[in-house]
Amino acid sequence: MSAPEYDVVVIGGGPAGLSAALNLVRARKRTLVLDSNRPRHSATLVSHGFLTRDGVSPLDLRQLARDEVSSYAEAEIQFALVSSVEQEDEHFRVRASGVRGSADRDVTARRVVVTAGLAETLPRIQGIRSYYGTALHSCLECDGYDKRDQPLAMIGETDDLAERALLLTSWSDTVTAFTNGSDVALSVVGEETLLAAGVTVERRPIAEITGDRTGMTGITLDDGTALDIRAGFIRPVWTAPLDYLAALPLDRDDDGLVRIDSVGRTSLPGVYAAGDITPPGPQQLIVAAGAGAKVSAAILADAIHAKR
Repeated sequence: MSAPEYDVVVIGGGPAGLSAALNLVRARKRTLVLDSNRPRHSATLVSHGFLTRDGVSPLDLRQLARDEVSSYAEAEIQFALVSSVEQEDEHFRVRASGVRGSADRDVTARRVVVTAGLAETLPRIQGIRSYYGTALHSCLECDGYDKRDQPLAMIGETDDLAERALLLTSWSDTVTAFTNGSDVALSVVGEETLLAAGVTVERRPIAEITGDRTGMTGITLDDGTALDIRAGFIRPVWTAPLDYLAALPLDRDDDGLVRIDSVGRTSLPGVYAAGDITPPGPQQLIVAAGAGAKVSAAILADAIHAKR
């Protein structure tokens, strides 16, 4: 078999993927980044917590990173949606469909880094998407400070609702945990813990998130009760859209996330992963970027050992 076209193909063009790519090209590794341009945080207008870039638009942050990576001769970035990854002898074949006018790709690489994001599903509540990214958010660490000292909602239907509502009390003394009528979201013990911490528990279903041109104005319950809560947080359901990796025997956890060791190696030699697609799931941008840098270091170490 002929030599692969790239040393590394990075799947995903977010902070984890671009951080890995930047360090790889600086180590003179021919690197192709395939970015579907479908970031999980596409509704978010402002990013926080990324050192030297606090308050920057996520779109601007990604563009800055792409520009930095692209400035190296060893780098190539393309908008493309990966459709399959297969192992062929000691190499990997990656196929992708071009997006935004880009060509389709069918390439080979010595190693593959998976940094594609997660898909998220919000609770089925009327009006929730209208205010997602402005008044409602999913990342407490990213957006909690900007919603501080307001009455805040924590809306979720998963069994970690109590934990997330408790965390939210770091930014507000007036927190209401909404189960949206779900029996899964909150155990009796969880409810008792929240009440002891001063968190209001609301088990009635939500009919609508209300608002106008100025933003979110309240939450209306199914029975018509209107609550004056104008900001808050949502716990989406996250899923890992990794059908394109079906041909690879990768270990996954119960949530479908790719299991890795401490530096990003998966169960299959030559395949690495970083960012939201690895346990514990969604993470701050700066944490994902750090994970990408760790993966690049692991690849360099493995490449040296492979030569011996």
